[in-house]
Amino acid sequence: QVQLVESGGGLVQAGGSLKLSCTASGVFLSLKTVDWYRQAPGAQRELVASISSGGNINYADFVKGRFTISSDYAKSTVYLQMNSLKPEDTAVYYCSLEHGRQITRYWGQGTQVTVSS
Repeated sequence: QVQLVESGGGLVQAGGSLKLSCTASGVFLSLKTVDWYRQAPGAQRELVASISSGGNINYADFVKGRFTISSDYAKSTVYLQMNSLKPEDTAVYYCSLEHGRQITRYWGQGTQVTVSS
């Protein structure tokens, strides 16, 4: 049973920082591409950053230079360091990966990030 648990969200002022964690169980995280998504109220879920098992990293244009994705496979955890936060970064942040023969996409429960102006 794959489980993803996010943590680290909270309320921060604009310009501040937060570090999100996504801890996985039931899957070898080192073999997977792990994605961070976010969803603001009334908006569609959007991809923020990805890190592959081979170390390839991609960022959405709107977070480049501000967010950093990293991994600690010994802890089965992927992180999202968020700096220079803006009010428009306010959203629920989810980590996600695909697993299994039927390529099922798994999601965590999400962690709320609120950036005040």
